Amino acid sequence: MLLSSFSENLVEAGCDEAGRGCLAGPVVAAAVILPPNYSHQLLNDSKKLSEKQRLLLKEDIIADALAWAVSFVDNVEIDEVNILNASFLAMNRSVEKLKTQPELLLIDGNRYKPHNEIPFECIIKGDGKYLSIAAASILAKTFRDEYMEKLSIEFPQYQWQKNKGYPTKAHRLAIAEIGLTDYHRKSFRQLPDQLTLFD
Repeated sequence: MLLSSFSENLVEAGCDEAGRGCLAGPVVAAAVILPPNYSHQLLNDSKKLSEKQRLLLKEDIIADALAWAVSFVDNVEIDEVNILNASFLAMNRSVEKLKTQPELLLIDGNRYKPHNEIPFECIIKGDGKYLSIAAASILAKTFRDEYMEKLSIEFPQYQWQKNKGYPTKAHRLAIAEIGLTDYHRKSFRQLPDQLTLFD
């Protein structure tokens, strides 16, 4: 059972991102403030849920949250600042967009670079421990997946509707055969050793 809060009486925003390990597309972060003592039977780490469950939960989170925000940092900016800083940037932008000012940020992971004075706690595997972080993980994942599915209509060869930009064999074969699009992260190692790619 995930916990509804970290502190006794502070307004908490859970923060998480999706898409750090992708070869193409943006990194997307979300920040979510849930009502005090919130509970939801299905809400969990987005990686432990089916796509259908995530989409259902997305609607519940948007309806139930006191405040929520999602921010994209595109591949060009990722190449400029690196993926770790881009993840922090996406989280900070989401926090800044919240209509309610949080008093504490719950960050999924072990590192964070804040842009403001809001106190924060880094929680390793926090999306499997706190409801607000799990909610943020679901919004980040679903918004990013929908974006990559739209891009896949323009670039069907890369199968982004299936792999969402992650380095699958099919995705890397398409890169080897066709090359990179404007949505690929040029600072990432797009292809491994060719012998391992085609064996």
